[in-house]
Amino acid sequence: MDDTHGMNGTDTTDDLDDATVMYVQPSVSGAAKILVVGPMGVGKTTLIGTVSEIKPLSTEATMSRAGARLDTPVRPSKTTTTVALDFGRITLGGELVLYLFGTPGQQRFLPAWKDLARGALGALALVDTRDLEASFDAIGHLEDLDVPFSVAVNSFPDSVLHSEEDLRSALDLLPHTPLVICDAREHHSSVKALISLVSHLIETATEAT
Repeated sequence: MDDTHGMNGTDTTDDLDDATVMYVQPSVSGAAKILVVGPMGVGKTTLIGTVSEIKPLSTEATMSRAGARLDTPVRPSKTTTTVALDFGRITLGGELVLYLFGTPGQQRFLPAWKDLARGALGALALVDTRDLEASFDAIGHLEDLDVPFSVAVNSFPDSVLHSEEDLRSALDLLPHTPLVICDAREHHSSVKALISLVSHLIETATEAT
């Protein structure tokens, strides 16, 4: 599959403004709802904003002291958090549209998280090696809801490096679950993570028939 393309077959993630209205390409023959999940601060909003060919919807709000008492502590540089959802759209290969829904990372938003999971074909679970344990709940929710998923390790400047074997063991991943490394700030890297998920979903669907 190719990277994201716009109406004229060119990269459309640059120079978006409030007046931009982008329609689904006539060549598109399929669509899928995809969740982007993970703990607070793992990069969900960043990844969706990086790959979206339309102006992404974000419901980020400034973190309050009251919320800080309820949520898992995050790094001092984290000043906002998603309180409802993030939304974006990307077209792969001119034929498949992915509607990306980013879930809130806090446990207190779990009811909204489950609502967003309805109708989802699959999910991309972002993890941060600096705090792998924070990702356990999101992955557990996907397993409980029987939503197929792949895992993308988001690379931060001070990320701890681990072997794939160690990561799979720590996250208790099944052998067939894709595990990739990505940088949510980079378009090509983030698109490759989504392609890995889509390939996994296609393979899983093919094996089931």
